[in-house]
Amino acid sequence: MTVRFNSHLTSIPGYTPGVPKGHTAEDVAGSDLAQLASNESPFPPLPEVVEAITRAAGAMNRYPDPAATRLRRRLADRHEIEPGQISVANGSCDFLLAAAEALLEPGAEIVYAWPSFSMYPNMAAMTGAREIQVPLNEDQTHDLEAMLDEITAATQIVIVCNPNNPTGTYIPFAEISDFVSRVPDHVLVIIDEAYIEFQTRDDPALTVDLLKDFSNLVLLRTFSKTHSLAGLRVGYAMASPAFNGAVNAVRQPFSVNALAQAAAVEALEHGDQVQRQIEKSIIERVRIESEVRDLGLTTADTEANFSWISLGERGPEIEDEVVGVLAAAGIVVRPGRLLGGPGWLRVSYGTSEENDRFVAALGEAIELHG
Repeated sequence: MTVRFNSHLTSIPGYTPGVPKGHTAEDVAGSDLAQLASNESPFPPLPEVVEAITRAAGAMNRYPDPAATRLRRRLADRHEIEPGQISVANGSCDFLLAAAEALLEPGAEIVYAWPSFSMYPNMAAMTGAREIQVPLNEDQTHDLEAMLDEITAATQIVIVCNPNNPTGTYIPFAEISDFVSRVPDHVLVIIDEAYIEFQTRDDPALTVDLLKDFSNLVLLRTFSKTHSLAGLRVGYAMASPAFNGAVNAVRQPFSVNALAQAAAVEALEHGDQVQRQIEKSIIERVRIESEVRDLGLTTADTEANFSWISLGERGPEIEDEVVGVLAAAGIVVRPGRLLGGPGWLRVSYGTSEENDRFVAALGEAIELHG
């Protein structure tokens, strides 16, 4: 006899990392490859953050604070909410999988837009719940009305990724507020705001104010993008104490290591420097999207640190060839077919030099295969 694993394992999509085949993340970091596939920050951690990590490293013989007390207090102060409304985790994905474990089961339903973050399909597959994927509008934005129409008595979770990954499109606060107010109280509303700081249309603090009125609302944010801490994996949720207690009950203890906690605490002390880096990314976003359109291509209206680029009517046919030309030029991007959008490319913003290389190589690819 052989060991028999759970049958639902075959239905879990898994996750495809944004590194070229045959390479590791360490290979990419030590090479001249332009890593534009994973929506990471092109800026290294601030020197003060590195110093905080170094100081904390001397106490690695001790377990980290399981409650992440200092970090939760700093986050609570920053967002003007109670520490009990804050929970931290090993990246936002940790919260998503924990929410699935805490709320979903066979017979339950989860509603989300598609294409959207590739982790969402795992939530239904790992629990046996029914997933309902609502297609995006033609302009690559969430169809909130269609999502509301899909909610039933069996719906346990509805997720809105805002700005959306992989399209970068943003739903204004007024529409988010209206949506949340129309979702039934028995449904947990997760607003995944991993890229919220990159949007320029609303104050990111506005959604936090909604927590006062909606106990079924969860806001997910991360230090991976704007704070350049993707390698340490620190995410946090702003929600009711009941939600935080539920996800903490199903997660392993010590899920956020001591180095990550120290780095995140220090990063919060340098908001002005972080904001300047965000502004640099936004400037690159505007510049590169203009140059991509000059090549005759169209993009979704992004408010994130990446672009969703359409390769045109022949996009699904030429996508692999275009990605191959870019790879040969040392530029790594995400093929749209892996993200639910055949014929598109998701391209993160890197340094100015990396972005220039990308536009030049993309022009060559379009000339060859467009």
